Amino acid sequence: MNFFLETLIGGLLAGTMYSLVAIGFVLIYKASGVFNFAQGAMLLFAALAFVSLHEHGISMPLAILLTLVVMAVLALVIERTVLRPLTNRSQITLFMATLGLSFILEGVAQGLMGAQVRALDIGIEDIPIFLGDIMISQFDLFAAATSAVLVLVLALLFNKTRIGISLRAVADDTTAALSVGINLNRIWQIVWAVAGFVGLVAGLLWGARQGVQFSLSLVVLKALPVLIIGGFTSIGGAIVGGLIVGAAENLAEVYIGPLIGGGITPWFAYALALVFLYIRPAGLFGERTIERV
Repeated sequence: MNFFLETLIGGLLAGTMYSLVAIGFVLIYKASGVFNFAQGAMLLFAALAFVSLHEHGISMPLAILLTLVVMAVLALVIERTVLRPLTNRSQITLFMATLGLSFILEGVAQGLMGAQVRALDIGIEDIPIFLGDIMISQFDLFAAATSAVLVLVLALLFNKTRIGISLRAVADDTTAALSVGINLNRIWQIVWAVAGFVGLVAGLLWGARQGVQFSLSLVVLKALPVLIIGGFTSIGGAIVGGLIVGAAENLAEVYIGPLIGGGITPWFAYALALVFLYIRPAGLFGERTIERV
């Protein structure tokens, strides 16, 4: 039983890392209905910017602050040059635009900051902590606590502030929101800036775990089953989806992997997401689309 609980808790804590990436998708999808394929590139860009600043002798708090400024400026540029000219275009057009944007961001990051792998130390060692007979990772605990704080901050922002009310109005009905004077371009700028902040947090944690390298942008692929399971429109769903994926992967690798020769982790989350598409296409917390004909 202790081994089962250790495996389960380790998977749940690891799943919060997936949730951090998925939250960035949810923010932009709720505001614009766009699946932002460039979120992985934004995560990479933020991590590289932070590491580059820190390598030049800038303290960690100041490097984080400067990186936030860089991501906010990047959000303004994306809104002005990509989103605004494509207003009222189809979702597939906007998706293709973010797909192209991801390659541009990766190319710019490589040109400005180099392509070598960088080590990232955020001061949290990946050492085991024992709770009774159960061993858990200190780094995973820190990631889980970070996710919890981030979700709380976002919940307060989107439920208790004027900006959050405007965001929900745009998400519910863009035309109605425009008719009451909500500035759609400003909302997009804010949402992309917040998504850049989330990308920075996720980039720091993933970069500390596996090094800051260009494979970080592929983390976007791991967020897909999380979004399918939790729902594309719910921040809470992104957290729950990440926990389910993390726990299911760990348990499946330990208990099912030996029966089929191992190697189950890379694809099990996608098989689980496929099951959810059959039984609950909108995800656990997603909004079901109702069409009247």
